[in-house]
Amino acid sequence: MDSTAPQTAQTAEAPRGRWRFFLYSAIGLVMFFVPITAAGTTTIPLDHLVTALEEALGAAARYVALAIILAGTIRPFVTGQWRASPVRTVFAFLNIVGLTAGTMLVLGVGPAFLLAPDLGPFLYNALVIPVGLLVPVGAIFLALLVGFGLMEYLGVLMQPVMRPLWRTPGRSAIDAVASFVGSYSLGLLITDRVYASGRYTGREAAIIATGFSTVSATFMVVVARTLELMHLWLWYFFLTLVVTYLVTAIVVRIPPTSRIADACLPGVEPRPEQRITSSRTAAAWRAAGEALAEADSLPRSLWSSFLDGLRMAMQILPSIMSVGLIGLTLALHTPVFDWLGYLFLPVTWAVQLPDPHLAASAAAVGVAEMFLPATMVAGHESELLRLVIGVLSVSAIIFFSALVPSVLATRIPVTIWQMVIIWIERVILTLLIATPLAALILGIA
Repeated sequence: MDSTAPQTAQTAEAPRGRWRFFLYSAIGLVMFFVPITAAGTTTIPLDHLVTALEEALGAAARYVALAIILAGTIRPFVTGQWRASPVRTVFAFLNIVGLTAGTMLVLGVGPAFLLAPDLGPFLYNALVIPVGLLVPVGAIFLALLVGFGLMEYLGVLMQPVMRPLWRTPGRSAIDAVASFVGSYSLGLLITDRVYASGRYTGREAAIIATGFSTVSATFMVVVARTLELMHLWLWYFFLTLVVTYLVTAIVVRIPPTSRIADACLPGVEPRPEQRITSSRTAAAWRAAGEALAEADSLPRSLWSSFLDGLRMAMQILPSIMSVGLIGLTLALHTPVFDWLGYLFLPVTWAVQLPDPHLAASAAAVGVAEMFLPATMVAGHESELLRLVIGVLSVSAIIFFSALVPSVLATRIPVTIWQMVIIWIERVILTLLIATPLAALILGIA
């Protein structure tokens, strides 16, 4: 009797597991990737939902965003994380700057330069409020994509291409999907744990952290909305995905990435990946089934994902209001990024981007905060320029307001200067690859 009980339970669970896999994954895919027309606007359901929520909140949305900034500023001091490293300390105090600026903007008081429409109010209304709403709400639907087997299923199917193209194990496909669809924080968490368990080498972990750890699909919606690209959402999303991974395939083969030690974490026993010799589809279903067996109930999964999204918003919003504000101020009132942009001007001129000086400056400012390039070209008459910069905002990957300190908080062996060089490489390659592809897309669409 005892020997048959587990088999009976497993048999009973299988249909339920498959039902959850198909239904929940389908809902998640629809929310992120199926544009619908409502109120005269064609966009994905998630964007419609967040827009309706923002309209329903009205003026209260400003206070909701400020409350998230306040919580995100207080949290490092309550948890003690502000003392974890010098970088964490710097960002904890920068958060106080962001909270101060956010409070002034909500109350309408402060220095004239902060209250200028193209600086503080633009940053708060065009980015802080949408992100404060979109990231937690989007996290709910991301749970349907990453929590019920779809990510593991796709990861196994992608294994044959991971090593030849990106020089990482097949299991890294899960990290890549989690980072691109979910968030860089989720991807970095997975990468750090796998590296510490001996299943990645230092070079493999660095490739994943600096090559796949993009902002989430929900944040890409914010970029697309700001650049008025939602009518091209699917084109924008898949162009960004293709360009990001093509750039990564090149960067892993050149220094500094290619020179990072290809060894496991010291003191950890290596656990190399076993090659799949049976049916890959069957192995993918097994991986999906294992994920389903470990998945929480739907309400618990949605709530947990919402809390993760809220915590992410608490981390992002204060950085936007501090590092983002500093970066935008430098971009608008100093020649700093114009000077840095000269590094990319030969590239933007060579690919014949409209307004090459603006494009080069926008590319340069992304190292401070990934959203700033979008703010610089928002409203520009050239849809080609807006599309390329929208792709660049994501494909460049490295930015100091969030990703750099997040990587430094892990055990992944990559330094700040290595990340800066990788950022330069990624910007140049993205401009070279994305511009002709974007022109082709606009010719088709």
